[in-house]
Amino acid sequence: MTESGKHILAILQPVLIPNLHDLATIQASHTVVLQDTEQWSRKGRVHRAKIRTPEGTQYLNVPVHTQDRKKAIREVRIDHSQSWIPLILRAIEFNYRNSVYYDFYEPEIRADFTSARDEEYLLPFVLSMRKRLFQFLQVKIRSEISLASKIPDYTPDPDRFAKKLRADIYYQEKNARHYQRQGNNRIDIDFAHPVYRQHFEGFEPYCCLLDLLFQYGPESFRIIDEL
Repeated sequence: MTESGKHILAILQPVLIPNLHDLATIQASHTVVLQDTEQWSRKGRVHRAKIRTPEGTQYLNVPVHTQDRKKAIREVRIDHSQSWIPLILRAIEFNYRNSVYYDFYEPEIRADFTSARDEEYLLPFVLSMRKRLFQFLQVKIRSEISLASKIPDYTPDPDRFAKKLRADIYYQEKNARHYQRQGNNRIDIDFAHPVYRQHFEGFEPYCCLLDLLFQYGPESFRIIDEL
């Protein structure tokens, strides 16, 4: 509970690599529920993550089987018939090789993406990537995180679900109205995106945590503490 005694819930979808807004939402909540039972959407971030480029931003993408695109997130399989891992690694190298801590973390990140070859389903890989990034950034998660599929009384109606969990406040994913059912009682987290030094001129917000990791490494806490 917070000092005000309110129970705060976050209803989110799994994302390939979280960004600072995702992290702030998780850290501001007591309970986080990842909606792995909701239908996969190409507009979501379960299979993709935004990185910084000289021109602005682009997405890293993990391909999924065409026949799985109307299935629940937890049932979606990675399409290994496509050579997607080398494409992602090349994109990371091209855009981050001049970052301060790229050489230090690149072998680990390369190994993590390469490990996806052993995964049939997308969700376990996504959860593994999130765990690894939080470890690299030395982030300690205080909230209780659960999958919707593991909650007996889960309902996709955000308002009803928040009421069932007796949440006083609940957050949802930012700008997710095209792929996440929006509740009438949802509240937007009070969030001002920290502006930090990126490896290209200017600043692009909402890049995934790889952007912060490669540029700040063990000093990332200086940015994360601003959340």
